[in-house]
Amino acid sequence: MFRKRQIVALSMALAAAWGASAHAGDLVVSAAASLTNAFKEVAQGYEKTHPGTKVILNFGASDVLLQQIVKGAPADVFASADQKAMDKAVEEKAVKPASRVDFAANQVVLIVPADSKAGITSLKDLTRDDVKRIAYGNPASVPVGRYTQGALEAAGLWDAVQAKSVLAQNVRQSLDYVARGEVDAGFVFATDAAIMAGKVNVAVRVPSQTPVTYPIAVTTREAAAKEAESFVAYVLSPDGQAILSRYGFQKP
Repeated sequence: MFRKRQIVALSMALAAAWGASAHAGDLVVSAAASLTNAFKEVAQGYEKTHPGTKVILNFGASDVLLQQIVKGAPADVFASADQKAMDKAVEEKAVKPASRVDFAANQVVLIVPADSKAGITSLKDLTRDDVKRIAYGNPASVPVGRYTQGALEAAGLWDAVQAKSVLAQNVRQSLDYVARGEVDAGFVFATDAAIMAGKVNVAVRVPSQTPVTYPIAVTTREAAAKEAESFVAYVLSPDGQAILSRYGFQKP
């Protein structure tokens, strides 16, 4: 409950900040942290084909982004790293259900620091006494955390791994923990691991109980509704999909 209150408080603070920084005519896109690199290029491509439009990007854990939108932060497009966050967005009437569409897929991986000598090659290795700290996104608010929990529960390892957990606020924080050697291992998306190939190694490709798919939708904010629909169309276009592919995202 305390953690939930923290998330809500952070969301309200960020909503106020975004309300002060966004301007009329801007297209505001709130997207999952794992989309950071890819969506920066997607935004650049969209702006080139739509002169005069400025895309404002807001990245974070999907559930936190949704709370920002619900609390009043301006957002025209919402892109989530899992279906559960988008389901909540529909329930909260934060997005237009008819605009919802899957645009990318990913995979959960277990990574270790590049200089690790731990010899971790399986999920079961995480239960060893010499493996003490394991990072993953908080399942209460971070999609990669939910995927991680599901996979570990299926393997009968959740309780053992949870006892060693270092919870991250989003997938990029989990990646940073591993890259800096602050933990023995961590769970991230394959696309995140790829951007730090020199600092982390993929130890295990984790079978997910739920397909790792990314939905995108137009929010119920009407300020830039047509532009938002146009942006979603660009993400789904051959140009948008080519950008996502270059960053390791798969077809949904």
